[in-house]
Amino acid sequence: MKRWVVIGVAVAATATLLVVYFKAFGTDPHAVPFMLTGKKAPPFKIKRLDTGEVVDSSAYAGQPMVLNFWSTWCGPCKQEHPVLNWAAQKYQGRAVFFGIVFESEEDATKRWLQEHGEGFPQLFDPKSTVAVDYGVSGVPETYFIDKSGTIVSKYPYPIDPRTMEARLAEIL
Repeated sequence: MKRWVVIGVAVAATATLLVVYFKAFGTDPHAVPFMLTGKKAPPFKIKRLDTGEVVDSSAYAGQPMVLNFWSTWCGPCKQEHPVLNWAAQKYQGRAVFFGIVFESEEDATKRWLQEHGEGFPQLFDPKSTVAVDYGVSGVPETYFIDKSGTIVSKYPYPIDPRTMEARLAEIL
């Protein structure tokens, strides 16, 4: 009788593991639930890398904003950087763009930007406090905030021009 109980428990455990495996198989590991959509963007005050001046996000109230969180060691961040530079130029005066670098050293970041271009203001988040406030789960991540200060969407991949324009259309 004990043998049948052990076999029954083993079969039930195996079936449970198979259900969990097949439910998760093929899902997107970047698709982390994002709880800030539709909520006010957390305010921040951090310094610009080029001038050292402190940027207060409240100074940009009433303007659509694009925040791109990135790091120097991130390969996909390097891939999307030209797209962000292009969009910042194309939408200049219609949306505010900020890069927020975290989990990187300040000097290394300045060298990286000299090599790859700095097409829009880059902010330095030395203790990752802004990244934590925004719920960043990896890099790159781009946040789209409308003129009322509400987070409309987050894009957790290297962004391409078509997606950038579609997301900007949502906030302009």
